[in-house]
Amino acid sequence: MELYGLNSCDSCRAARKAFKNITIDYVDVRESGVPRNVLKMALEIFGAALINKSSTTWRGLDEQARAMDSLELLKVHPTLMKRPLIVNGSEMTLGWKPDVAAFYADIQGS
Repeated sequence: MELYGLNSCDSCRAARKAFKNITIDYVDVRESGVPRNVLKMALEIFGAALINKSSTTWRGLDEQARAMDSLELLKVHPTLMKRPLIVNGSEMTLGWKPDVAAFYADIQGS
């Protein structure tokens, strides 16, 4: 299982802390980015919801950058991705809301 996030993100820290009984590979997207195949799959599943349009990064982009292909935009600006993105085989979840937290708590048997 992989968790893609940011070290400075409260939701990502909460998600990482919640995984007590499951080994996860944590990837800081600012440092390492997100593999292209993972981004493609996430875009297929979540579509436009994958891009955080309320972020400081988004607000700082000009119209030309905002018009870029979503995949290329996220490769150039990985911090635009909503997070955490959790990949468990072919399944993905986005964000750390109560329903997602409960889902992973059930997996762990908590």
